Amino acid sequence: MQEKLVERFLKYVKFETRSDEKSPTVPSTQNQVEFAKTVLMPELEAIGLSDIQYNAANGFVTALLPRNSEKAFPVIGFIAHMDTADFEAAHVNPLIWDDYAGNDLILDAETQLILSPKDFPSLKNYVGQTLITTDGKTLLGADDKAGIAEIITALEAIKAADNLEHGDIKVAFGPDEEIGRGADLFDVAGFGCDFAYTMDGGPLGELEFESFNAAQAIVTIQGKNVHPGTAKDTMVNAIKLAIAYDSALPQNEVPEQTEKREGFYHLLGIEGNVEESKMTYIIRDHDKELFENRKTTMLTLAERMNKELTEERITIEMHDQYYNMGEVLKEDMRPVDLAEAAMKSVGITPIIEPIRGGTDGSKLSFMGLPTPNIFAGGENFHGRYEFVSVQSMEKAVAVIVEIIRQSQGYGEQ
Repeated sequence: MQEKLVERFLKYVKFETRSDEKSPTVPSTQNQVEFAKTVLMPELEAIGLSDIQYNAANGFVTALLPRNSEKAFPVIGFIAHMDTADFEAAHVNPLIWDDYAGNDLILDAETQLILSPKDFPSLKNYVGQTLITTDGKTLLGADDKAGIAEIITALEAIKAADNLEHGDIKVAFGPDEEIGRGADLFDVAGFGCDFAYTMDGGPLGELEFESFNAAQAIVTIQGKNVHPGTAKDTMVNAIKLAIAYDSALPQNEVPEQTEKREGFYHLLGIEGNVEESKMTYIIRDHDKELFENRKTTMLTLAERMNKELTEERITIEMHDQYYNMGEVLKEDMRPVDLAEAAMKSVGITPIIEPIRGGTDGSKLSFMGLPTPNIFAGGENFHGRYEFVSVQSMEKAVAVIVEIIRQSQGYGEQ
């Protein structure tokens, strides 16, 4: 199993599938379409799944492993995303480190780019394991091609196990999760599952059924540009107003100073000049009331500054992106309970903590498909220091198989 799992993973990460937030198409990049049609669909056919489809309307590949028993099993789905984050993703060159000794790993000797336990203490958890890293020039793509490889490998193992009774098992591999719109057009009714899992978490043992509430805000500031030599009492510098706006937000409520259930304001980008500047923020909080308060804080600050300026120069476009899936899953804990039991059965201590982010499951849960998130084994996602443990990936496969093995009786809420 390990050989097939690693072979699949290495093949997937070498296929560039970076999503593009600025693209209006679905999927946002043609490479995701090609990956779905030329890599995933033939592989699903090769392992013997049926009803393999590519839905051009939403960019999802779906397939079915039909039930082999008349006993009362739920219909369970397993979901992962095809795209990678907004970081260099072309020409991925994975490096394999057998029997990791807890030492520094030189990813790129020329630039002396080092993956070190001094910077990433969690590396010490992987002594004796096989790690797959980048070569320092790209991300790796374990988020979420590790999840795809694990799901396909698990279904191949389930199909080959003659003595493992199961209900219908469905898979879905979708686009554009990293830009927050992958699940928007997903056909929940057509998928037809009682519940599902995204295999999109991090280290071994993660089981997540709470996520952030999330919004995006674009703050646009109109200035007035005149010649600096005659600017007194006339110029309005939009850049200076942008700095003042950001400085007036709570400075300790940012990603680099928060953890666990603490929310934040995150300035993602700023561009502009004296005449006009724009800032893009994301707003995050697990608590719905605090989330709403954060949005109100940003809007109120703009109103106050406009009043002080005696004219409206600051406008905000704000929209919600997703909500805390815990609000849905607390009403139907079957998938969480089943995954927790499966992990314990294969010797894993579940780590049940809220995600400091979101998954496709955040949206899918509110669309009527309860979908907690399970670890895929990687760490340091979205950058050149990303890595994944082969042993963690194997454990993820074992958890999927064990969920199916123990699922009888979980069909009714």
